[in-house]
Amino acid sequence: MPRKPSQPFKDYSQLNLPVSREEKSIASSLPPSASSSQLALPPKTQESTNIASPKSNVPEYTVSDLSRQVKRVVEDTFGLVRVRGEIGECKLHSSGHLYLSLKDEGAVLAAVCWRGQVGKLGLKPETGMDVVCTGRLTTYAGQSKYQLIVENMALAGKGALLKMLEERRQKLAAEGLFDASRKQLLPYIPEVIGVVTSPTGAVIRDILHRLEDRFPRRVLVWPVAVQGEGAAEQITAAIKGFNALPETGPVPRPDILIVARGGGSLEDLMPFNEESVVRAVAESHIPVISAVGHETDTTLIDYAADVRAPTPTAAAEMAVPVRENLLAQVLDDGARLDGAMLRMLRERKEKLSLLNRALGDPMRVLEPLAQRLDERAERLTLAWQSYFERRLGRLLEAGAKLRHPRDLLNLAIQRFQHQAHRLQAAGRERLHQTEKRLERVAAMLEALSPRAVMGRGYGLVYDAAGHLITQAARMKRGDRVKIELHDGSRKAVVED
Repeated sequence: MPRKPSQPFKDYSQLNLPVSREEKSIASSLPPSASSSQLALPPKTQESTNIASPKSNVPEYTVSDLSRQVKRVVEDTFGLVRVRGEIGECKLHSSGHLYLSLKDEGAVLAAVCWRGQVGKLGLKPETGMDVVCTGRLTTYAGQSKYQLIVENMALAGKGALLKMLEERRQKLAAEGLFDASRKQLLPYIPEVIGVVTSPTGAVIRDILHRLEDRFPRRVLVWPVAVQGEGAAEQITAAIKGFNALPETGPVPRPDILIVARGGGSLEDLMPFNEESVVRAVAESHIPVISAVGHETDTTLIDYAADVRAPTPTAAAEMAVPVRENLLAQVLDDGARLDGAMLRMLRERKEKLSLLNRALGDPMRVLEPLAQRLDERAERLTLAWQSYFERRLGRLLEAGAKLRHPRDLLNLAIQRFQHQAHRLQAAGRERLHQTEKRLERVAAMLEALSPRAVMGRGYGLVYDAAGHLITQAARMKRGDRVKIELHDGSRKAVVED
């Protein structure tokens, strides 16, 4: 609803400008003291007086002045408004500001949500959503348009919210996040249980109390906000944080997770319908039990969780069995096992008695067999003794035929010495024959040697190059020659 303007307005009927019926009604309600000075109108200039008609009393504005006046009127008149419409264009700028448009069948309204307010909206605006925006109306002089500064945003009715959730459910289901093949089995008796919920609500007390009654286990609580701003981010971080814990670290990794909160309206349960939370549950390596709201409440994490519990108390019951029931069952099973063992032993004893009567005294059957065994043992002993005696005789006989290794060695030494003597004699004979042959050859060489001939008066003539001269025609007058005789050599010159 438009609130009453903080400043009085001038009666626009005196300016000959188009004035709406609403503005006329507002102006007529103002006191007579309202004047043009209260609107901070620009003074008339001489130039404007010369241009305008002498009979016109319409003031002249600059573009900026007129824009400021319109901005003031719009902001004062529509200082706080609630507008319902469908989101058209929706763009989150890199600066963090959100620019969008609201539309219906007949008009489109530009809107902007500043960066500091985007995170406080409580929902993520998407194209096609039917919403109710609360804010103030203003103008943007740079484009001559008016726009809504959004301070709060809510879905327009439960039907629009359910429609959005159904579309989101179908989208996530198409990705396979809700497939039964992804579900994990819950451990029968978990050692550590992780709980993601508010630390101050009644939910955590109910869970702890129920676990204490049924089967006390170690419980790790990751405190988060379960509704309002930042709740979805905290829940997502808690689920991923539990999964990131090492199995052998100082803080044990839970064997099962319980994501829980108490009942509430559909808007209160919205953090558990956020896509980031659903994906964190679906990607969890630890089995997850969703326990959000009452039995009639359904959120998207119920589809992604491995098990859905109608209430947080039921989640605690699903997480652990009743310790007393287990003890009673163990005792009952032990008693039944003892009874079964006694019955089996009794039946076996009776059967053994029947067999004993049917077979008679076993010793009567074993006595002939024992006697036969003794006979066979004695025969076997005698057979072995005879066998070893025969073998020993053969061994002694063979040993007598064998010569002592010392005798064999002496015989080998004698043979070696005999062969050595023969070899020495053959070597001496061969050497003697070789000496005689050499003497004969030496005599023959001496007889045929040129030196022996030169001893009888002959000589050898060599030219200056040292070549033997065998023909006189090869010597010329004046050639230097060398004459070698029996006892030496002399040089000479050919004269003729």
